Amino acid sequence: MAVTGSKAADIKTRQRKWEEWKRGLPIYFMILPGLLFFIVFKYVPMGGILIAFQNYDPFDGFLQSSWVGFDHFQRLFQDPDFWKIFRNTLMISALNLFLFFPVPIIVSLLLNEVRLKWFKKGAQTLLYVPHFLSWVVIVSMTVLLFSAQDGGINNLLSTMGYERIELMTNPEYFRMVYLFQVIWKEAGWSAIIFLAALASVDPTLYEAATMDGASRLRQIWHINLPALRSTIIILFILRLGHVMDTGFEHILLLQNSLNIDVSEVFDTYVYRVGILQAEFSYTTAVGLFKALIGLGLVYLANRASRKIGEEGVY
Repeated sequence: MAVTGSKAADIKTRQRKWEEWKRGLPIYFMILPGLLFFIVFKYVPMGGILIAFQNYDPFDGFLQSSWVGFDHFQRLFQDPDFWKIFRNTLMISALNLFLFFPVPIIVSLLLNEVRLKWFKKGAQTLLYVPHFLSWVVIVSMTVLLFSAQDGGINNLLSTMGYERIELMTNPEYFRMVYLFQVIWKEAGWSAIIFLAALASVDPTLYEAATMDGASRLRQIWHINLPALRSTIIILFILRLGHVMDTGFEHILLLQNSLNIDVSEVFDTYVYRVGILQAEFSYTTAVGLFKALIGLGLVYLANRASRKIGEEGVY
């Protein structure tokens, strides 16, 4: 029986799609490990948020534990320390967003202007190395240098007749110490992605700007910064998703009984209550509260990004 025109077209379409699928097969296999990672370690554990609405008992499991609705959220908002922890978390997040975030951009712009290759590579190496040090090492180095009693810097100041600086115990210095350590450790490493974006700039733009008499500063303003704009917006949106994550390990190491009023954040609160006091349901509710704030900020920032003509993250 003869094949009609529409059936022949359908067969050709299916053959074309099959050929396209076969061509993409190696890529699908490459994606598979990453996909499995996200399913197993990101999506499957999300089922655990159910215990935020239960009085979870490990011996009873998910099915037998009693349901309590939003009781744990009410307890969180009625906690006398809630607003203090919320304020501390927002303050540290603001430091990360508005003081740390621009630093890698500035570093990448400065490195991009270096013409001596040996100097540029040396500077990049020095800037990248701190990223590979753990927070334990960095905080320990700070304590050794600035300990009020026998720190190296304080001993030097004392020898010169100056007063000792209680950098690690005075609450006024906590946020400053936190910020400087984050900048020292991560600024160079975070600059890599901006350097990659700058490397993609068409060199003819610089040549044309030079012919027009533009200074290096004007070239940075009119060529480099516009080239970084999309990268900056995407990274900023992604960082907003972690606005309530302030770095548990770093802050816990810096925290002590003298600076607890400014150093207690949700991450350390969850550790102190959830792990040490085994209140898993309550701290899961705290984690869910943090996640919802991050999700809301990402959604709003993404919409704002699209309003101004950028692509956003989805």
